[in-house]
Amino acid sequence: MQTSYKHRTVVNIPKSFMTKPAGQLRILIVDHHLVVSAGLRLLIENQAGLKVVAMASNETEALAFAAVESPDVILLDLDLGGENGLTFLPKFRDVAKNARVLVLTGLRNSEAHQEAMRLGAMGVVLKDQSAEVLIKAIKKVHAGEVWIDRVTIGNVLNDMRRKDSKHRDPDEDKIICLTRREREVISLIAEGLKNKQIAARLFISETTVTHHLSSIFSKLDVSDRLELVIYAFGHNLARMPG
Repeated sequence: MQTSYKHRTVVNIPKSFMTKPAGQLRILIVDHHLVVSAGLRLLIENQAGLKVVAMASNETEALAFAAVESPDVILLDLDLGGENGLTFLPKFRDVAKNARVLVLTGLRNSEAHQEAMRLGAMGVVLKDQSAEVLIKAIKKVHAGEVWIDRVTIGNVLNDMRRKDSKHRDPDEDKIICLTRREREVISLIAEGLKNKQIAARLFISETTVTHHLSSIFSKLDVSDRLELVIYAFGHNLARMPG
């Protein structure tokens, strides 16, 4: 059984978690509700190819397990009782560089969701969503895709529309500068396609796709694929997923 310490940094790692089955997607659950963690473990391990390698309830345990187990995906709750998952989310990069962080939370706070994404999370899933959504999000995030909750997207878009409702869209000139091919690339990025898939769809090389993305980032003043997707949805350059 996992042991939680509030005042010490020692973490007992159960032997049952130390095995590393080949070919399985390895998951670390970080949630201070032990019943929730246990339920998530049963749900996840009922899926072929998924394995929960550890369950943590606080920052100390989470970072220790992440360092030892090298999980593929970390399910992180933002509300950990007396701790806030946002405060140590960036530390996962240091102890488990290849892990993807997926926020699984009951907090309906769009600002907290956006901050989690800015700090390195690959997506957000609300706890009241279906099990199918969670499993799909885990697999998508592990594949390197961004999983953006529709509620989060909606809040971001509403904020953008409110800011632009009283004046001309300040980004109109930027959008006009986009070429037809760049618009096609943006649309495919919004669908979740990777560079290799985009290259195959458009019959161009991956290098060319990379050049298009560099140009798009520069023209639209965005820094990464996540910002580009949100920008595209907000300015009708791509359709939101149905």
